[in-house]
Formats: sequence, structure tokens, C-alpha cells
Amino acid sequence: GSARAGLFDSKGMLLASAKRPIQTWKPKPDFVQQSSADIWNAVCQCVRQIISRQNSRAVKGIGFDATCSLVVLDKNHNPISVDPSGEDPEQNIIVWMDHRAIEEANQINQTSHDVLKYVGGTISPEMETPKLLWLKQHLPQSYKKASHFFDLPDFLTFRATSNTTRSLCSTVCKMTYLGHEDAEYEGSVGRWSRDYFDKIGLADIVQDNFEKVGTNIRPMGEAVGNGLSEQAATELGLEAGVSVGVSIIDAHAGGVGMLGASIQNTTEVNFDNRLALIGGTSSCHMAISMKERHIPGIWGGYFSAMVPGFWLNEGGQSATGALVDHIIFHHHQSYALAKEAKKSNLSPYEWLNRRLEQMVLEREVPYLSMLIKDLHVYPDFHGNRSPRADPTLKGMVSGLTLSSTLDDLALLYLATIDAIAHGTRHIIDEMNKSGYEIDTIICCGGGTKNPVFLKEHADITGCRLVLPQEEEAVLLGSAMLGAVAAGKYETIPLAMKGMSRAGRTIEPNRKARSFHDKKYRIFHELHEAQMKIRTIMN
Repeated sequence: GSARAGLFDSKGMLLASAKRPIQTWKPKPDFVQQSSADIWNAVCQCVRQIISRQNSRAVKGIGFDATCSLVVLDKNHNPISVDPSGEDPEQNIIVWMDHRAIEEANQINQTSHDVLKYVGGTISPEMETPKLLWLKQHLPQSYKKASHFFDLPDFLTFRATSNTTRSLCSTVCKMTYLGHEDAEYEGSVGRWSRDYFDKIGLADIVQDNFEKVGTNIRPMGEAVGNGLSEQAATELGLEAGVSVGVSIIDAHAGGVGMLGASIQNTTEVNFDNRLALIGGTSSCHMAISMKERHIPGIWGGYFSAMVPGFWLNEGGQSATGALVDHIIFHHHQSYALAKEAKKSNLSPYEWLNRRLEQMVLEREVPYLSMLIKDLHVYPDFHGNRSPRADPTLKGMVSGLTLSSTLDDLALLYLATIDAIAHGTRHIIDEMNKSGYEIDTIICCGGGTKNPVFLKEHADITGCRLVLPQEEEAVLLGSAMLGAVAAGKYETIPLAMKGMSRAGRTIEPNRKARSFHDKKYRIFHELHEAQMKIRTIMN
């Protein structure tokens, strides 16, 4: 993983950027941990690198985004270990993709609490309350010492301002906060469900009056406290008092950075037609509407959790970029691929894409996916986030032979990308059944820099794909929060309109639709087969 920073002007133009690696530990299967101190240090290095070439006084506002990972601190704001050994306090973050809390998520789901309708009916082990329950049950000493449980974006604003304000984005999306209901605390928006925490075994959180998870919950982009603290300003190389906006989750920052863009000179945006796809290690699928919708297996409706005043529905795939890399770099031809790619001065992905183009010509097929007519992948290698909401699902491949050449790796790579695109189609289908009319996908993130990934998603979903003019749409979304906090724009929607622009458009190949309909049917058949196998073996 990495920390990144970007400097933007008020029109949304990227002036400078920097990137620094961060550490990740995986002590056991399904356990993924990071360090809040390491992340903050990487953030500071990125900002200082940018500011070394700029006038620090020109920076008027700061926005933070981060993954929805759980940060644990004691009463003195020191880190507390989340490692299963209980040792090494520096490892104090349970990363979003960590699945240690599957059993705790099952316990919560068995309560059938009303709050669960806001997470599509089924809570995920990637959310925070199952992780809190895991800490309480498996690391009681760490849990007892903890005085602060932050979502990582909120930790960053706390570290920058010394203010414990939490974001509606993090609390509503990942901690079951009810942002649409009347405020319980003065100066806050929405309320916690006391009954929910009592019922799932976290009554101590209620007894502490929710101090550990936050009692001042505010909309994204609103100015936090007195702005940048003296200490943080020194560490970042900026001026104290610079406005800091209430934070946002990274994928949601991408949604803010893209969804408001004018496409083909449209003056009015119909958000019910648009989906933001943020692709990276995993993928997130974000849609907003003025209407409250509850879709089985799709998170939300979340009120004001991405754009204030709008309801958010959020689908996702737990492993997309991570799955593609797994397929490529765990194949026994990966060494040969690296050698060939280096010889051609290409990345492994570029080499595979070029080879697939050659195979289309050699085999005289009308379009790329015809190469994998008899090869099928089911993509839930790390469980299914949406819309099946089953973290226990596994990946599947049908159509393997005894051949294992570089060409076979290229075909398996293509079949994996197509499987991920069928997963996106499944999410869109469920959203559209519930009132959305999605026909346009606006994309950003690592995976969306791959032309095969993009073209296959257009053809398989049947949607028009639009790329933002600014590739770093997640950084741009955070910059919009900083712009609103600094008063450059009055609201997030105005910042979206003023700072984002659409770029290239990719239209689907309608001639391939019937072929992909058949493959989509097989995508569902593979899931049914897995369920039958599970029943037989159990």
C-alpha cells in the first residue's frame, strides 16, 4: 500500500503529487494489519515533498481520505496492538480487507436487528462493529486499554487537528451510524443505535456514552475545529490554522471526484443513471439518489454519507486488482512473463494485453472474449461483498486443460477480468431492479488504467464507460473537501461541478451482447454449483 498527496487549484487541476509506501503485516491468513504512526509519517513525507516545490502559504484547505480501516488508540492517543499475539503496539490498525471477524459478523447478522437494513441486510466482516466484537472477544486486554476507535480517515483529521470529530461517511457506512435520524448530541448530526450495540454484545460502548467511537459526527468537507494544529503544521511543512475538511473514505472520495462531471456538455446530472466504479485492490460501486433505497446485498441506503443530502448505495468486490495479480503472479509462467515483458520494455499487463490482441488476429475471432468461450472463472476468491454478501464464497475455474503456456496464462488473465466485469454487471442489475437506471459508469483507480479491463466492463455491463479527465479522481475528491472547508465552494455539489471534468468515453460492443449474456448465465451457474457442492459436503 501507499500514501499519496496531491496539490490542486480551485478548478481541479493537479499541480503536484507524491507517493510513499506504507507497511502492511499479514500474521495469519485473513489477518491484515497496518500502523497509524507509519501512515501518518508517510503522509507527512508526501506533503513535504510537494511543498518543497511550492509556496506553503498558497495551501488554503486540506481534505483527507483513507481506507475504512479500524485504528485503535489508548487514552493518551498511543497505539494499541491488534495483532493476534497482543504484541507490537505499532500494529494498531485492522485493515478493511481483514476477514478475522467472519464469525462475529455471523453473530451480528443472527440478531436481524433493524439497523442491518442499512447494510443491505447483512453486515460484512470488513465493517467496524464485527472487528470491535472480535477485539473484545479475542484481545480483551487491548480492548480494555482502548479509549479511541477511529476509522482511518477520521484518525487522519484527528492527527491533523487534535479534534475528535468523526465523519458521516465513515460512521454511517462502516459503523452503523444513523445519519438520517434526529441528533442525539448537541452539535452532531444523526445518532447511534443504543439497542444495536447492546444486542450485539458491545454494551460497554453505550455505557461509555459512545465516547470511544465519537459523539461529534459532521458532514464531509465541513471545517474541523481550528484547522491544522501547530504540531501537525510543523510535521507537514504547512501553516498552522489551514482549514481541514471532515474526512471521507477513499472510494467515496473517488465518487465525489467523478460523479458530478458534465458528460458531452450535459447541464443537468441525473445521478440515478450514473455509477462510480473505483477500482484498485478491491472495487467499489457507488450510486447516489434523492430516494432512499434498500437493496439486498448492497450497502445503504446511507444518508449524506458521500454527497450531503443524497442517499448512497454502495456495492463492491472484495478482490479485483488483488485477484488479477494473484492469477498472474502465482502462475508458474509468471517468471517467463516477467522476462518477456522486460525484453519488450512493457509491464506484465501490457504484454498480456498485446498478446491477446495478437491471438484475436491469429484465431480470427470477432472480439476478445471469444478467445475464452470455453474458459470460465468465478471471481469470489476472497468472498463476495455484493450482492451475495457471503464472505465464505470461494473462487472457481472451469475449462482448464493440461496445457500451461504463456498463452494459457493470457487467457486465464482475460477470463478473470471478464469474471470481475460480470460481478459488476450483477451489482448493477440489482441496483436497477430497485429503481436506479444505470447506463453510465464513471471509472477511476488502478484497474481502470488497463484498456482490457475497461473494454470488457463496457461490453459485459452494456454501459457507456467514462474516464475522468483527472486520473487521480480520489485525490481530487479529497481536494474538494479541502476547497469546501476553506470556503472556496459553499457545498460539495458545487465543488463537484466546478472541479471535475469528463474525459474519454468507451461505448459497449452491442454485437457481443448475446455472447456475454451466455457467459453471465454461466457466472450464476458456477455460484449455484458451489452452493450444491457445499450442501453435499456438509
